[in-house]
Amino acid sequence: MTSSSPQRRPLHFNSIATDWVAPQNRDLAAIVEFHRRFPEYEPTALVSLPAIAQEAGVGAVYIKNESNRCGLPAFKILGASWGTYRAITKRLGLPLNTTFDAIQQALSSSTLTLYAATDGNHGRAIARMARLFGISAEIHVPYCMKEDIINFIRQEGGKVIVSKRGYDDAVQEAFVASQHPQGLFIQDCSFGNYTEVPQWIVDGYETMVHEIDEQLQGKLPNLVIAPVGVGSLAQSVVTHYKTSGSCSKIMSVEADTAASLWKRLVRGEKSSVQSAPTIMAGLECATISEQSWPILQRGIDVSATVSDFEAHEACETLHKLGVAAGPCGAASLAALRRLTTEEKSALGLTKGSVVVLLSTEGLRTYDIPHDVSEDDPVALTQALVRINSANPALGSEPGPGETEIAKFICSWFEYRDIDAHWVEPVKGRPSVVGVAKGRGGGKRLLLNGHTDTVTLLGYDGNPLDPRIEDGKLYGRGSADMKSGLAAQMVTAARIKRLQLAGDVVVTAVADEELESLGTVNVLAAGWRADAAIVSECTDMAITRAHKGFVWLEIDVHGVAAHGSRPDLGYDAISKSGYVLVELDRYAALLQQREADQVVGPPSAHASIIQGGEEVSSYPAKCTITLERRTVAGESPAAVERELRDILNQIAANVVGFKYDLRVTFSRPPFHMAEDAALTQLVRKYAKMVTLAEPKITGAPYWTDSALLLHAGIPTILFGPRGEGFHGKDEFVYSDSITQTAQILTHIAEEFCA
Repeated sequence: MTSSSPQRRPLHFNSIATDWVAPQNRDLAAIVEFHRRFPEYEPTALVSLPAIAQEAGVGAVYIKNESNRCGLPAFKILGASWGTYRAITKRLGLPLNTTFDAIQQALSSSTLTLYAATDGNHGRAIARMARLFGISAEIHVPYCMKEDIINFIRQEGGKVIVSKRGYDDAVQEAFVASQHPQGLFIQDCSFGNYTEVPQWIVDGYETMVHEIDEQLQGKLPNLVIAPVGVGSLAQSVVTHYKTSGSCSKIMSVEADTAASLWKRLVRGEKSSVQSAPTIMAGLECATISEQSWPILQRGIDVSATVSDFEAHEACETLHKLGVAAGPCGAASLAALRRLTTEEKSALGLTKGSVVVLLSTEGLRTYDIPHDVSEDDPVALTQALVRINSANPALGSEPGPGETEIAKFICSWFEYRDIDAHWVEPVKGRPSVVGVAKGRGGGKRLLLNGHTDTVTLLGYDGNPLDPRIEDGKLYGRGSADMKSGLAAQMVTAARIKRLQLAGDVVVTAVADEELESLGTVNVLAAGWRADAAIVSECTDMAITRAHKGFVWLEIDVHGVAAHGSRPDLGYDAISKSGYVLVELDRYAALLQQREADQVVGPPSAHASIIQGGEEVSSYPAKCTITLERRTVAGESPAAVERELRDILNQIAANVVGFKYDLRVTFSRPPFHMAEDAALTQLVRKYAKMVTLAEPKITGAPYWTDSALLLHAGIPTILFGPRGEGFHGKDEFVYSDSITQTAQILTHIAEEFCA
């Protein structure tokens, strides 16, 4: 097991749950009898785990193993079967003792369709019920669902509709789709006036805990740990155990990145932000069922969240003990392991106590997650470098993109109770916005860093091996710029604990190495601040300016003809020579212009030339791609006018010369005053930490600083010392990562105070 960070999101102890008594399920006996008649029903095993009991310091730990419930790998069929049965019998006007065969006969000529949304197991159970009754099912799933899970639903006969968004949106889409005379919506979360079916589903789940009563021979457990998605299972557990005279305590467990119950209990938030997908897919819900909330609010004794890595470790443990649990099921063990000695005492747990873990699902595939417990900025840099986040639009072999590293960053933030917002308007190119929220009334500081790297190709050795030698941390992206990003993340976590007035916002953005889609998307989503720092490696210098750029294409037009017919052909390539000569003269003149004091004069160069189809033909077109580096005060329109004047002059002197000119892409220059408050604030703390006067300078390259400044946010470029950017041997000096984190923390303390 990994050790927990002191910055970990705490458990929430709910004092009002101590003496509260829940309303009881009066239909439990009928529900248990219904399930006993259900095809393939038999009670699932309650497995004793003596090794876990010894580890936890309690008398006994049992796990309710739901890996095979009525032929399906999860408990969900218990609620889905009762909810569907009640809904259909009500729709058909049939009594509650109607047999399955009678229902199937009544539906034999029906076009009734069941609708549901799912993260996997609920939808599969609804599809099974539709098949049992000989009707159709349409199951809506979130965009991130793995293909093998979708195929399991299809194997049950369900039609699968993949949403473009997350689970909560899929629920609403399924509800809308069901609104026709032959539609029947069967969902375990309530909203608005949709309450009856969700309550039936909750009631159906109680068969599981009734089985536990019989298996424990009437002895009540001291603690029951229940995974929470929308909260329906936990509602059933609370309803069952929170009876008059009961001493059972209920602990809920959620994924760190889907902590909707924890956040509502602690903060009063009705829905949580859209964060990263979790391997605990069944718990990936942003909103607690409105019907479950009053029960959970009063009946949950302690609320916990766990990371994907903690759930994965618990899976590994249970597999070794012979329990085939998936991540949602193993979450209950991960939650038990979170309890400290003091917290166990607060729950009344002793060496004689009985703990029951609810393992809600069986084995399934998932991507092995990363450990997110590391707080040290150097170790965090190593963790980031191990993740391949090469830009998918660069290199002869496109990289995988930023999805995996965005998941890691979201998980790292939420592990520390820092809200992590998932920003992905372009599919497959996510950015993350982590918000260390202050008390209110203070200034907001934005820390910007990019998650993508250039290609791994051409790197000497293993580009994903973040070894440290002679004070240098190696690996692709170590300098550009995962070290700076790690320092920013650690700063946010440190500031979170200080509870300053203002917020610290970390924007971990995609695609800086090409078109800066990430920062553009984050700004378009409305994120703003009173100041920003971009922590690219600057050798600990304060970079207050850099050039912008404009990319242009010039099409020189010719006339296609056979190579033997100069009387018909006009050579676009040879006529492009006039353009290249003038571009060379233009570039030389730019160097003679009055230089910007910080970044020098503007520049221009031809980058790519393409033309012709085959050797034996006059080319009809030749395209010249060029880059024009700009300084403060220059705009893309002004650059285009300069080039057009040159081309018009050529056209006036060269017979038949025709062209088209277009700007294909541009980014503004960046320029902050040396005496600006932000510049001097960074200078103050850089000098204090490094014990040396920092250089205040400009840079030849372009960064996202320009976009932030263009959006009205005063910005400075400042970060660690590194070398080998985009090269075969990239590294960052590890001591400078630590110093950068210290400097950023001091800046935030003063700025956000």
